[in-house]
Amino acid sequence: METTQREAISINVGTRLRELRETRNISMRGLATASGLSANALSMIERGKTSPSVSTLYKLADALGVPITAFFGAGSDKQQVVFIKADQRSRIPFSKGVWEGLGGEQFAGRVEPFMLTMESGASSGVHSMAHSGHEFVYCLRGQLEYQVEKEMFRLEPGDNLLFAAQLQHRWRNPGGTVTNALLLLCGFSEGEEPHAMHWRKTG
Repeated sequence: METTQREAISINVGTRLRELRETRNISMRGLATASGLSANALSMIERGKTSPSVSTLYKLADALGVPITAFFGAGSDKQQVVFIKADQRSRIPFSKGVWEGLGGEQFAGRVEPFMLTMESGASSGVHSMAHSGHEFVYCLRGQLEYQVEKEMFRLEPGDNLLFAAQLQHRWRNPGGTVTNALLLLCGFSEGEEPHAMHWRKTG
């Protein structure tokens, strides 16, 4: 199988964070207070000295009042049809993984598809999350452990999980190899940004 020589578009999260903060006239200290992160940690992210974890991205999105897809680039008019070539996919590196947008940032409907690539030990954080709508997870490679309320599900390649997203949930890669998974958030309430609350309580 031939693979593309071109790389997906890598987003500079620090630069994008600064743009989002400044266009909303929020000071570094103000964002630190709203997100629960330290001003020093925010400064390190904005200067590109460290990559934020998934949970940190969600905290920042929540504090800024924007969807997680806002980190994938400047906002544009939402479309009813979105086609993205593999090499045009935007991506955000996070601690032990990469978060890739699959068009939700451009789509007019209430559905948000993402691709997650997780190294061994990567997780959504120590705290659970909950939001309206439904969550669909499909494991493409490796192992993915999903906890929904008190029930634990271990997904292997080809396994999938579908659940009501108002149930408390979290995930992690318990295996020793890289995991790839397709994550689809859909059916959430109009005006709600489930990505912006997904991991907002995590550290």
